[in-house]
Amino acid sequence: MSDVERAARAIADGKLAVYPTETVYGMGANAVDAEAVERVFEVKGRDRDKPVSLGVPSVERATEYVDPTDRELEFMREFLPGPVTVVVQRRDSVPDVLTAGREKVGVRVPDHDLALELFEAAGVPVTATSANRSGTGSVREILELSDEVRERVSAVLDGGRTDGMESTVVDAESGAIHRRGAMADDIEAWLTEHAGAE
Repeated sequence: MSDVERAARAIADGKLAVYPTETVYGMGANAVDAEAVERVFEVKGRDRDKPVSLGVPSVERATEYVDPTDRELEFMREFLPGPVTVVVQRRDSVPDVLTAGREKVGVRVPDHDLALELFEAAGVPVTATSANRSGTGSVREILELSDEVRERVSAVLDGGRTDGMESTVVDAESGAIHRRGAMADDIEAWLTEHAGAE
């Protein structure tokens, strides 16, 4: 069994895996399994009122779990795969624990072959949150993974050193950028250009 298959199996079984993206290393669990998502919060020591994004291998796959407007879909097709988290209306299959009870959820389609291979193999949306304890620095290579995290995940995919800049979080419908990160200027330009467009 390959490392990717092992990590995908762990996620499908409700366990956790660490995987690389084009930004930082992520902590993956089945994003539509409330108990698995709960474990992510526990391992990270993350406040329950801070939502976690879901990762999928394509924009098309994302639409099984979210209900984007035409504008959001256009934005997603422009910037995904890429270092961008797009906040869109969730469908009923997305559990409250993932979104901290909010109606919208962040969607990630990483521009990273290993991450996409894992998401495809897992067959379910995967949590897209950094593989660190909350309040500590993001993990850019496996050596930086804390013992607390390493001991509680079932698989670790090593993709070498990552870029280190976090994704830009954007609500394309309202035009709000919630967190500036990679490609923020390009995103801002698109939002300005498409402002008020139906």
